[in-house]
Amino acid sequence: MPEVRIAFLSDIHANMPALRAALESAASHGAARIVIAGDLVGDGPFPAETLQLIRDSGITEVIRGNVDRNVLSLLRKKRKQVEKRRWTGDSKTRNRAWTALQLPEADCDWLGELATEISLSVGSTEVLVVHGSALGDTDYVYPSITPEALERKLEAHSGPRPAVHVSGHSHIPFVREIAGVLVVNCGSVGRPADGDPRGAFAIVDFANPDTPLGEIVRFEYPVEETLEAIRVRDVPGIRRRQYRQGIKN
Repeated sequence: MPEVRIAFLSDIHANMPALRAALESAASHGAARIVIAGDLVGDGPFPAETLQLIRDSGITEVIRGNVDRNVLSLLRKKRKQVEKRRWTGDSKTRNRAWTALQLPEADCDWLGELATEISLSVGSTEVLVVHGSALGDTDYVYPSITPEALERKLEAHSGPRPAVHVSGHSHIPFVREIAGVLVVNCGSVGRPADGDPRGAFAIVDFANPDTPLGEIVRFEYPVEETLEAIRVRDVPGIRRRQYRQGIKN
């Protein structure tokens, strides 16, 4: 008997207090399984702690996002090169370099082992989990996506046509049925960008395999804990109002 309710999380972005709150909320909503759609680190102040919490929680269905990929590429460079980028690049470059410098070698190995997509069979329901889309981890799936655009993205997937398509990356959460596919964007656990500062994730209910049902869950988390850590740890490239207002700029 498959798990009936699965929580899909994405775009944690090293916000460990938000991840902790998301996991608590997922449990309270009856999720028996957690799947993470990438961008575990970058931006926030707790990269190592976030990866440790994922492992400690026993979550094994995790993919790598575009920011994780960028940080991983830095982890494979000489430390002096990364330290230089920490102080000389633009704000995003400095943030990614800062993130890489916080991660031990074991985290580099773990990130390097993550896949870029996961295909799940939940009973008779096929589920595709990607970060951006099947076209790549920087492609977007927005609420305005058309059936034609969705078909073009699905054509890039070599496996069975999914009944449920799960992604993140845009930080804009939504659930829509399009051309017979339940399209789910998890939004962002740790870096909301839709004007709502609460974290977001998705729950999909597979009780009826013919008609899986999805919903977006919003949750509060102790944002001041995150902001204080950004200050104390001198994390570059972040403005406090981004967290307080749920925006990216």
